[in-house]
Amino acid sequence: MADPSLSLEIGHWRKVLPFWVSYLLFPLIWASAILGGWWVLLTPLLAWYLFSLLDLAFGLSHANEDPATDVSALAGYRWATLLWMPAQFVSIFGLLIYVSQSGHLNFWEQLGLFFSLGVMSGTIGINYSHELMHQKTAHERWMADGLLAMVLYSHFRSEHLLVHHRYVGTPRDPVTARYNESFYHFFPRVLRQCFFSAISAERAMLRRAGRGFFHPKNPLLRYVALQVGFVLLAFGIGGFAGALLFAFQAFIAVWQLELVNYVEHYGLTRKHLGDGVYEHVLPRHSWNAAHRASNWLLINLQRHSDHHYKPDRPYPLLQTYAPEEAPQLAFGYPIMALMAMLPWRFRRFMNPKVQRWRKMYYPEIADWTPYNKATNPLPH
Repeated sequence: MADPSLSLEIGHWRKVLPFWVSYLLFPLIWASAILGGWWVLLTPLLAWYLFSLLDLAFGLSHANEDPATDVSALAGYRWATLLWMPAQFVSIFGLLIYVSQSGHLNFWEQLGLFFSLGVMSGTIGINYSHELMHQKTAHERWMADGLLAMVLYSHFRSEHLLVHHRYVGTPRDPVTARYNESFYHFFPRVLRQCFFSAISAERAMLRRAGRGFFHPKNPLLRYVALQVGFVLLAFGIGGFAGALLFAFQAFIAVWQLELVNYVEHYGLTRKHLGDGVYEHVLPRHSWNAAHRASNWLLINLQRHSDHHYKPDRPYPLLQTYAPEEAPQLAFGYPIMALMAMLPWRFRRFMNPKVQRWRKMYYPEIADWTPYNKATNPLPH
């Protein structure tokens, strides 16, 4: 039976509008700041739980748009990503002004409010920066840099583009969660390894171009300048407390990002062909979810296999795959990210899926146990 959504042109407002749903979080977080009390936690509750309930109501979407669609038809989708950076800037620093000048919220309410901001800037802001950094225009990449600098995680762009996409599913990719690895081991490991792998990748790029580390073309210098600028702005608004609140929302945002990164490739590995060479990245190397509502919120991030196949493909054109081509999750990323914070529950749910995946694609490794780097170059 044909999906009725395909009867509308891709640029029709009824198709575009659901992907703007994340903008409802801006009036919501301002209202929660004004109301105070437990209301300051309303934003993460809705982002985590409401969209999971909406997934039940709206079901799954396996419809694929024509990947050859001209980009001129995607203006409504593109503006959704372009406007997020200024809107997030106004909210983060506007709420810093509100908190520092109104005296309306006590310490715990301020902490709750900036926790909520971090959930928003991590779940949505970093996701939008991910879309923008893969585009070809300079201003879109600059907006990606601005969003990442607002959460003090600018090196993510270099690590993602130069390391993750190249080495996903291999030991050289810090972001591929190992089989049986808990999120609480994964998170500090990724914070450490991704920072140094980003620096190493950019230094290698500079060497190949015959440039020194302090060459103006080194994006790491831009990252530092943007991040320092935002911290100084937060300090100028709210003093030391303002800078700490800004840093707190940044930490929560990064935590949100890495929860999703943990889920996206958990236990999935590429076959080692010998001499340090691995098979090409295939749809089978990412966990996907076809849940309609959370794909609206996350602008089709859950169609992750196709993103790795065509990294610069605009999000409304990302394709979904059949279960025999790409592994599918029973729940959307929001529920899976929450589950990841309970390692025993996550392993109980995901490990059998990984074992079935291995038996389907790599029966020779289906019964692997501990990771032995000397005999088996794939992460366990």
